[in-house]
Amino acid sequence: MDPLSWLLHAELVVAGAPVLVREIVGNGFGLASALLGLRRVVWAWPVGMVGNALLLTVFLGGVFATPQAHDLYGQAGRQVFFFAVSLYGWWRWSRTRRSGTAPQGAAVTPRWATGRERLGLLVVAVLGTAVAYPVLAALGSWGPLPDAWILVGSLLATYGMARGWVDFWLIWIAVDAVGVPLLLRGGFYPSAAMYLLYGGFCVAGLATWWRTSRALSALHAPALGSTYSEAVA
Repeated sequence: MDPLSWLLHAELVVAGAPVLVREIVGNGFGLASALLGLRRVVWAWPVGMVGNALLLTVFLGGVFATPQAHDLYGQAGRQVFFFAVSLYGWWRWSRTRRSGTAPQGAAVTPRWATGRERLGLLVVAVLGTAVAYPVLAALGSWGPLPDAWILVGSLLATYGMARGWVDFWLIWIAVDAVGVPLLLRGGFYPSAAMYLLYGGFCVAGLATWWRTSRALSALHAPALGSTYSEAVA
């Protein structure tokens, strides 16, 4: 059997239930992407895109052979949107990295979103979930309401990461809080375990980016004060 065929069909039995190897591998790429994102490394985006492609095949059980009895179209759809938004994040972080504007050779400068930006996130979250819910329900997605929030919240978090907003970690935590019980009920155990791991990881990421943003603000504050004093003088 060639490697691609093996990846598409290989299964493991965990606690008496069949689990796709590609679900485990796809989530492994997702975790690697999150670790690189924590360190603000450009490679976070292409690594994550590989995981998106693999997980797309997992959540479309009607198209690809999966042992689960449920199709999660919101989970599948978010892999497609992830791929598209990741292209934007890859471009944006690469441009910042080349320009050298981010400190310590990183690809982005962390900061909290402004009040206006947060309002925009809230509006998109509410409207996006309201639109996605009936669409996913009509498609027959299992658990359409939580699936709709996971879809919309994941896109907002990915966009926030691309922009360098510390807030994106909070959105991920909210996504994980809904995703873990949904995936457990659907039998997607590796993905549920990965969501649970992501939850703890996101708390650590939030603390790390928050500290970095505070340190950078403190570093720039004296320079701004000096510039103001010189201008007044």
